[in-house]
Amino acid sequence: MKYLSICLINFLFLMLMSISLFLMSLYFIMNELIYFLEWEVVSLNSMSIVMTFLFDWMSLMFMSFVLLISSLVIYYSKEYMIDDMNINRFIMLVLLFVMSMMLLIISPNLISILLGWDGLGLVSYCLVIYFNNIKSYNAGMLTALLNRIGDVALLMAIAWMLNYGSWNYIYYLEFMYSDKEMTLIGILVVLAAMTKSAQIPFSSWLPAAMAAPTPVSALVHSSTLVTAGIYLLIRFNILLVDSFMGQLLLLLSGLTMFMSGLGANFEFDLKKIIALSTLSQLGLMMMILSMGFYKLAFFHLLTHAVFKALLFMCAGAIIHNMNNSQDLRLMGGLSLYMPLTSSCFNVANLALCGMPFLAGFYSKDLILEVVSLSMMNMFIYFLFFFSTGLTVCYSLRLVYYSMTGDLNCSALNVLNDESWIMLKGMLGLMMMSIFSGSILSWLIFLTPISICLPFYLKFMTLFVCLMGGLFGYMISKISLFFVNKSLNNYFMSMFFGSMWFMPFISTYGIINYSLKLGMNVLKNFDQGWSEFMGSQNLYKQLINYSQFNYTMQNNNLKVYLLILILYIFILVMFLIFM
Repeated sequence: MKYLSICLINFLFLMLMSISLFLMSLYFIMNELIYFLEWEVVSLNSMSIVMTFLFDWMSLMFMSFVLLISSLVIYYSKEYMIDDMNINRFIMLVLLFVMSMMLLIISPNLISILLGWDGLGLVSYCLVIYFNNIKSYNAGMLTALLNRIGDVALLMAIAWMLNYGSWNYIYYLEFMYSDKEMTLIGILVVLAAMTKSAQIPFSSWLPAAMAAPTPVSALVHSSTLVTAGIYLLIRFNILLVDSFMGQLLLLLSGLTMFMSGLGANFEFDLKKIIALSTLSQLGLMMMILSMGFYKLAFFHLLTHAVFKALLFMCAGAIIHNMNNSQDLRLMGGLSLYMPLTSSCFNVANLALCGMPFLAGFYSKDLILEVVSLSMMNMFIYFLFFFSTGLTVCYSLRLVYYSMTGDLNCSALNVLNDESWIMLKGMLGLMMMSIFSGSILSWLIFLTPISICLPFYLKFMTLFVCLMGGLFGYMISKISLFFVNKSLNNYFMSMFFGSMWFMPFISTYGIINYSLKLGMNVLKNFDQGWSEFMGSQNLYKQLINYSQFNYTMQNNNLKVYLLILILYIFILVMFLIFM
């Protein structure tokens, strides 16, 4: 009961904080306010350490969404993690995670950003390995090591910021836009953001992080860890406009979106499909951000956070009822047994697909119409729209396998909607998934946006979504037939289903060569020439010297007499020849 009350207290506190921050963000939007708060931590002689905090409508609104989702996740965990003996430790880790994200959001300073950034990395490792098994340890190590690349890039950016005399990057972005040092800092920040937001070639850690408990996945994949890179680039957006970095990021994020959308259509693990959809949406945010539309990226970031957290919560409730089975092929007919959970799941899925007048529609439709209006080459345009079609495709496939047909698992499973605490958390997010898109579109874009396009381009988004849905239905019906019939199709599904072999390249591809190199060094150097010429040779010489010394000491009288005879002989010979 003590743990349940801790969950409830944290939920109420975070919810109140979220509401107050949201109201503050409205006040800041209406009055166009930006506050910089400086806190002098240490002052010693002429040296002072000052922490700077940035409060504007963007940071306040993002913080309110993070706190809202984390409060509902903690409330949801109250029942989901009820059998866990260490739920108190789990709640503490989640709160540390949220605090690290808060620090990152309100920091205009690279040093304090690094504190939040590394806090996210460290706590995410602790949460990924929470279940203490081999799979989670491997996933945690992959997550930690790939994110270290971005941490090192951020450290190098901090070192280069010394050229400006301060680490408050926000003061220098405008007038140092074309400066070489600032360009290099921008490249390093883009690299850091790519690792944290899992863009190609750093994508393999995101599906692996599914080893964490489902409430953690709901938090990580919606508003905290993976969005940290997006948020950092939103702050550095000036450096991406009309630059080589922006063009490269546009290509890589487009390929990430395309790759994850294809991979999700070949996947049968419920949580991995939702993880790959997160990767797809991160690619979409990165693409529109690298084109210079940072407000659109932020808008989609907030709407996506709500329905993605809801998707993971519903997936957690389904997995909970299915005796911890995550295989889609064992599900079926869940809408009959779990109607409320299925309703929330379908609302989140439709919001993800961009169903008109749900949260995802307002941001995705606007993004695709802006792309149609922009000067964009055919390849990038194809990546945008085809990947959107793939989103609808795997979403419909997910619904087809889980909601329709008959239940394929054990008849002893008791499926029900009686987990009221989990349902309350999900219903709160379902309301947000319905209404947040329209509310945010009124708040973020104060002047109404009207995009005039030709008839076919205007309906292109809807057409692509419908075609994607049809394609998803066809894949659901015939994909198993294809895989079983042809070996070539099996290899094709293996290639697309394993994210273009990226997890293998990130693990075996790197470890294999380094381990072989280590074996050769050990064999030829440590246990080879180094051993022969070094310690072994010294050991043999010492043995020879000690044996000689031992012989001399055992025959010391004989040696003495022999030397005396030799001395007398030399003396006699000397006297004769004299």
